Amino acid sequence: SQRVFEAAAAAGVRVVFSSSSSVYGDAERYPTPEDTPPQPVSPYGITKLTCEHLARAYARSFGLDAVVLRYFNAYGPRQRPDMAFPRVVAALVLGGSFTLYGDGGQSRSFTYVGDIVTATVLAMERAGAGAVYNVGGGQEATMNEALALLEGIAGRTLDLRHGSPVPGDQRRTKADTTRIRDELGWEPRTPLDVGLRAHWEWAAGRVGAR
Repeated sequence: SQRVFEAAAAAGVRVVFSSSSSVYGDAERYPTPEDTPPQPVSPYGITKLTCEHLARAYARSFGLDAVVLRYFNAYGPRQRPDMAFPRVVAALVLGGSFTLYGDGGQSRSFTYVGDIVTATVLAMERAGAGAVYNVGGGQEATMNEALALLEGIAGRTLDLRHGSPVPGDQRRTKADTTRIRDELGWEPRTPLDVGLRAHWEWAAGRVGAR
């Protein structure tokens, strides 16, 4: 990230930095607005917050034009195969098991990749320099609810196993997207069931073609 910031500052071009809801950790309130003090509880969240500070330092010292987007639990076609939903789909298609860490009551503002892309383009084109925005799905759901939706879409029952909660895993995320709605006109457009169906159709096709 530092090398990108250096190159962008030298070239006089904008950077939209992909940060994360993980910077909030166990947030003080939900939905969580951007002015909530960041308190990351995971190494991942700490690295994202560090890069936010680095972008601001390059803006002050070298004139970097940077916008920060805090994505909330992106999912959808082309997601990395080691992430939760691709592994669920693989288990449903191939008949394997899926291990859920924790009781499944942890909730997320799942955000469809198409909505993420739209927000990123708007930030590149319209945001003010130094702006920080949450980018989160409008529908909060627990992992148990998301798994039930995928089972319904697939028409199959998941062989679900439970493991111990992951240290540093947030219990809840819920985005306050008022700022990006008011300033850039962005709102999440893809309901969770629609996004998961698109994810299933893409991922199941790839797994089945192996």
